[in-house]
Amino acid sequence: MTVKDNYLFQKEDMLNPELMPAWVMREYLNFQRVVTDRSFPCYFGMSAELKGELRYSYISHNDWSHLPQTIEAFISLFDESKPLIRHGLFLFIEPEEEEKSIPYYRQYFWNVLQYLHEQDTKPWPADYPTDPEHHLWAFSFAGEPFFVFGNAPAYKQRKTRDLGNSLVLGFQPRRIFEGLEGTTVGGSMSREKVRERVEKWDHLPKHPNISHYGDPNHREWKQYFIGDDIEPIEGKCPFIHRLSSSLDSKIKC
Repeated sequence: MTVKDNYLFQKEDMLNPELMPAWVMREYLNFQRVVTDRSFPCYFGMSAELKGELRYSYISHNDWSHLPQTIEAFISLFDESKPLIRHGLFLFIEPEEEEKSIPYYRQYFWNVLQYLHEQDTKPWPADYPTDPEHHLWAFSFAGEPFFVFGNAPAYKQRKTRDLGNSLVLGFQPRRIFEGLEGTTVGGSMSREKVRERVEKWDHLPKHPNISHYGDPNHREWKQYFIGDDIEPIEGKCPFIHRLSSSLDSKIKC
């Protein structure tokens, strides 16, 4: 099997057996079936998949080594495309032999983000806080702030978050939301329409941790991997910024 050096794939690559392991092709078909369903709530995602604007990658349980290079290659798309194309990246994780729980997949999700942070060679964006408890925090890699969200087979009620047998991470650079911010009239209306459709699909009210970026009463990290319920997420963010970690070490010493 011949694989692209950076593991960043387009739609036409995802069913190519010369590029993809069999499990990736199966999970991509699951993903495609869900997001192109006519009643799928997120028409932005549906449209992007149908137009071929999404990008994809995968990691196995024992090899994440290409992931930093993959994310950097994805970021470079936005420096090359004028006008802006609202690309999203979906990362497929090798499925478990037996389905796990929401807490298991949530911890795996944060382990992937922590791994990326530990491998990051570029400074954290100066205009984004490093503390997840700040309302303007966003996960950042290679100087690019993202909204990242988790999807997993353990979701039984929130069907919009079940994209197949894989844990799937969606990466959306914050720059693709320009003009669609929750603080704008158009952005607010678009979000409300999507959330109404999500509630119909999920048969659950909006999760209490879902809000818009910039809300001072909101913690962005809590909506990265919501629960399969309507209970607020408690506790601290699992993500630890390297700066915070080094300060903690100095204090302990």
